[in-house]
Amino acid sequence: MRILFVHPNYRSGGAEIAGSWPPAWVAYLTGSLRRVGFDDIHFIDAMTNDHSDEVLAEKIAALQPDVVGVTAITPSIYKAEEVLRIAQEHAPDALRVMGGVHATFMYKQVLSEAPWVDVIVRGEGEEIVTELMSAVRDGRWPAEKRQIKGLAFIDEGAIVATPAASTVKDLDGIDPDWTILEWEKYIYIPLNTRVAIPNMARGCPFTCSFCSQWKFWRDYRVRDPKKVVDEIERLVNEQQVGFFILADEEPTINRKKFIQFCEELIARGLPDKVKWGINTRVTDIYRDRELLKFYRKAGLVHVSLGTEAAAQMKLDQFNKETKVEENKEAIRLLREADILVEAQFIVGLDNETPETLNETYKMAWDWQPDLANWAMYTPWPFTPLFQELKDKVEVFDFSRYNFVTPIMKPAAMTRGELLDGVMNNYRRFYMRKALFHYPWRGTGFRRRYLLGCLKAFMKAGFARTFYDLGKVGYTGPQSKNNLDFHFDETRTIAEAQMDDWEASADKAAKAAERRAAVRAQGKERAAERTANFKMPNGAEIKACGGGSGQMEDA
Repeated sequence: MRILFVHPNYRSGGAEIAGSWPPAWVAYLTGSLRRVGFDDIHFIDAMTNDHSDEVLAEKIAALQPDVVGVTAITPSIYKAEEVLRIAQEHAPDALRVMGGVHATFMYKQVLSEAPWVDVIVRGEGEEIVTELMSAVRDGRWPAEKRQIKGLAFIDEGAIVATPAASTVKDLDGIDPDWTILEWEKYIYIPLNTRVAIPNMARGCPFTCSFCSQWKFWRDYRVRDPKKVVDEIERLVNEQQVGFFILADEEPTINRKKFIQFCEELIARGLPDKVKWGINTRVTDIYRDRELLKFYRKAGLVHVSLGTEAAAQMKLDQFNKETKVEENKEAIRLLREADILVEAQFIVGLDNETPETLNETYKMAWDWQPDLANWAMYTPWPFTPLFQELKDKVEVFDFSRYNFVTPIMKPAAMTRGELLDGVMNNYRRFYMRKALFHYPWRGTGFRRRYLLGCLKAFMKAGFARTFYDLGKVGYTGPQSKNNLDFHFDETRTIAEAQMDDWEASADKAAKAAERRAAVRAQGKERAAERTANFKMPNGAEIKACGGGSGQMEDA
């Protein structure tokens, strides 16, 4: 049985300006399939190779696969749907499969707008895809499709979702097949070296309101650090990888295993061969302040911090559980440990103004991270914050939900003014860094790395691919009132998806009412107990620790 995976050709002018990123999803799926005997597996990276639809059609027609599978995040969904439409035309007998975070949560939307998608894999793919492919190979598909957990499909004119599959419990049993990728094409521009994105843990215990990762992975699980280092060692020795970024939402959550991971890297001498970066939370940097130099010794050179906002009000709205003043201190600690730090800001909510945008610039310059990134708030349609703000969402063209396009229009600004304000922040920050910091400060490695980052910015800037500036027609402040964001206004939310949203919102509202009622009842009973209880000596009742104040409900 011949299986073909395709990575859709979608570009936004965002993360890809730093290099070409290897699509790790296909390595993890391929590894799992090879373990159970599937060996005729092919992969087309249409994004990295910039394949047109015509070229993709020729390749699919030549291969004539039995199954065509794609993945999709929200902005790439239409490209992914088009891949399967092309497959329908040029390999009509192939089963057409889609997975990924967008399809997982928006399967009713996808199946409504792209009925040629045969089946959607909902959730982590390794075990579900293995079961699905086995059913196809053994002739049990489609007769037994309702018996496979974690799928969605159209059956007799109705959209059907089978019960959710469990998360992958044995992450150490996953063995990705990295040989499926063309490694010479995946280059990290700042260091001009091959780059990988391995995975140490899945899930996140935090529930940031703008994020979907905690919903997708559901529970937090960590691999054996030694097995992760085994994988990295193979990538270094066999694929000449010189830089990697851990794909985890927050790899430092499990402090003990993260330390073991670093110890194992050092014990094998890998920091001399490969450097690496992570995303993490400000609170973990506080917690590990005494370990930061040890992390640097293990090869950690780049930390991207989800500072998110300069205003505490926004941090609270995002449910970040951090304080503004903690961001500045965390950045200082990282720089003292000779770890390059990138501050991430989310801008473009309804309450954004020119003044708040300027405030994020002043904060960034005061904090002095090595790098700063201003991402447009992108209302993933399956997050809690979207449910809160959906009445203000005017654009349902998901191809523009890419962190660089102003989907939300602030009350006090036009979208063009918002984009111009963000570009002004970039211009001011990086011009001053380029003139007064990058060439003169730090060690040889630090200087080389930062100048490499500057090169990536300049390359994207001259090509006008940064933030899709060429596509929208931005040439500077003078153009801010004449931009065309190319929103496809014909895109709407399918009726089936809208019904699902309303049912979910109603369920959430009722649950919130129940929680409020239980809290109110608990307070009443506590008040009654306090009123009816007297200390034997008549003394005032004290809270734990001696104060008279009682803990408020969380």
